[in-house]
Amino acid sequence: QVQLVESGGGLVQAGGSLRLSCAASGSTFRNRGWYRQTPGKQRELVASITAGGTINYADSVKGRFTISRDNAKNTVYLQMNSLKPEDTAVYYCNGVAWNGFTYWGQGTQVTVSS
Repeated sequence: QVQLVESGGGLVQAGGSLRLSCAASGSTFRNRGWYRQTPGKQRELVASITAGGTINYADSVKGRFTISRDNAKNTVYLQMNSLKPEDTAVYYCNGVAWNGFTYWGQGTQVTVSS
């Protein structure tokens, strides 16, 4: 059974930092990523990283967020600095396995107060 388990969300003041972690089990992945969603809006890509290390960021987080992965631990991280109230959302971990299947974590709430 494939599982993605996020941790690290919470409440932080604007300008602060949080680090999200997503530990995977049951599979390895060619692509890992973080998405976020707010009520009434579509889930959007925040950052992604391939097994080879190619990284992609949403324009809104470039220069503030950093994605990384530890393949030995099957874990992906999202370091979020200079947080803004508009970063408030539920953040979801994503993994695309080598067989093409896509998996999602349960989501973790990030709330940035002004």
